[in-house]
Amino acid sequence: MIRRILTVLAVALTLITPSINASAQDQLAKPKALLTLSFIRYLGWDDAVRQGDFVIGVVRDRELSQWLTSQSQGKKFGFQEVVVKQFKSIDEITDCQVLYVSKNVSFARNASTILDKVGKNTLVMTEEEGATTKGSMINFVVRDSRLRFELSKANAQMGNIQFGQKLTDMTAAINL
Repeated sequence: MIRRILTVLAVALTLITPSINASAQDQLAKPKALLTLSFIRYLGWDDAVRQGDFVIGVVRDRELSQWLTSQSQGKKFGFQEVVVKQFKSIDEITDCQVLYVSKNVSFARNASTILDKVGKNTLVMTEEEGATTKGSMINFVVRDSRLRFELSKANAQMGNIQFGQKLTDMTAAINL
């Protein structure tokens, strides 16, 4: 059953993103939102994360934030309500379990500030070439005209997050 779900996700990702160029980047908000919500089910979280609301923060990407909100409305992660917060700048970032830093922010230039603000137990997701070398845990990239994602287990472990085998086995994963 799980293998079937992973296969469907991989096929959907391939069909949703048949050809990607610079002008099509904005059309990737929906698949990125769906994948982000799928990823959180395949992560090992510290007990400290399981208190209060499950917060997904998005820095400077209104469209992705709207998709995440519409897809998570009324849903729970375990016993926690899923809440999406939109941050207009790095200065606005507050505690969250997932922080998505859009391409509209230079993660490479601001990585230390961002990582200091969120601390441990926050999954940091990006969409910038080379972001995993600066501390990103999951980084969306375009390879061979397809949306893929890089996984950095080392960065995740430093943040007290474990990638489940189902996540690393996804067809679109680039394991670093």
